[in-house]
Amino acid sequence: MSPDSPYSPPRASLHDPAGVRHVHPWLFMILIIPFGVASGFVSVALGYELGAKGVAVEDIAALGALGVLPHTFKLIWAPVIDATLDQKRWYLLAGVLTAVGIGMLGFFPATKPGLAALSVIVFTTSLATTVLGMAVESLMAHCTPDNLKGRAGGWFMAGNLGGGGIGGGLGLLLAERLPAPWMASVIVGGLCFLCCFALTGLPTPERTHVGVRIMTGIWNSLKDFWMIARQRAGLAALILCFLPLGTGAASNLWAPLAPEWNASANTVALVTGLLGGLVSAAGCIAGGWLCDRFDRKIAYVWFGLLHAAAAVGMALLPRTVEMFVTWTLIYAFITGLTFAGFTAFVLEAIGKGAAATKYSAFASLSNIPIAYMGVVNGQAHGAWGSRGMLFTEAACGVAAAIGFIVLVKTLLAQRATPQANVTFS
Repeated sequence: MSPDSPYSPPRASLHDPAGVRHVHPWLFMILIIPFGVASGFVSVALGYELGAKGVAVEDIAALGALGVLPHTFKLIWAPVIDATLDQKRWYLLAGVLTAVGIGMLGFFPATKPGLAALSVIVFTTSLATTVLGMAVESLMAHCTPDNLKGRAGGWFMAGNLGGGGIGGGLGLLLAERLPAPWMASVIVGGLCFLCCFALTGLPTPERTHVGVRIMTGIWNSLKDFWMIARQRAGLAALILCFLPLGTGAASNLWAPLAPEWNASANTVALVTGLLGGLVSAAGCIAGGWLCDRFDRKIAYVWFGLLHAAAAVGMALLPRTVEMFVTWTLIYAFITGLTFAGFTAFVLEAIGKGAAATKYSAFASLSNIPIAYMGVVNGQAHGAWGSRGMLFTEAACGVAAAIGFIVLVKTLLAQRATPQANVTFS
């Protein structure tokens, strides 16, 4: 960071009282890129290649669900990260495992044994990215002053979305042009490894949780969750995390479904890569603006209903390349809305106390419907084809929205009744 950088804090505040030096927020964008790359490569590049080789969509969907699964319960090992190695060492370990895992994805054929091996690698790589993400979030919390936290968050999300574009778009372009399938995965994995060098621009924060018992950390997290669940806003936010609403799960199947719309590999790489990432980012900005002007949970429900409407529109309209591009980009924009909506209602629910831990917990839970909707979409496609799959996702979203509204009204009625057995603060 240069002395005249507009992001440089005053000389007197280059270090906080604990002696931690603050850094430029763009470093967090670089560090989180492998997190998005791993997801994008599996859902787009690998998904398209497997689909082109005749692998059933339901099998590809199951592979994608395996990639999401570790993110649904990552809070369990969060105390391990806090109580053992420092953040930079955890990042380096997870970054190397992520790079190696992505590199190995191109070495297995589309056979039953090959798919079994890919399942293990996808799950293990995803497990590594959960640790990588925690390390970056911890570094960002320790190394970012209050006046730069907004910008750090923006760079962080840009790296996440951009990483998905690199893994999906660049990965697919390389896979289609290079003579051997392993070359694309090795190149993308190598790019992820290079992100580790961004650690040199970061200080090593002092560890404040060393020696904390792991089970104690888990127990404290459960107590925090109980305190949230006792509040009406917190309970409503928890319920939203489990509902199949605004998951964007269908986007993980655009690559194998593309041939049904006569979309080429280049088209898939464009709309699910860089262009899709930019559109999603625009959706994030718009969603944040809307959530500051309406009830945040209701806004999230409306965003989920827009997802359902987009799925129905894609199912009903002609299957042309133009329609594929149009609807996948609309779906990407709405996914950006839901990203912003999720962040808004969670921040509203958790308040300020232990905010980082509770946000991670909500993020873990929010991956549960993404994982099971991936399986549901795959099974629906196997039974009724792509049109039936899109109708199924839309139906699940509408049912979830109606159920949530009814449930909230019921909770409000219980709160208003003095004889109610449940008390909400």
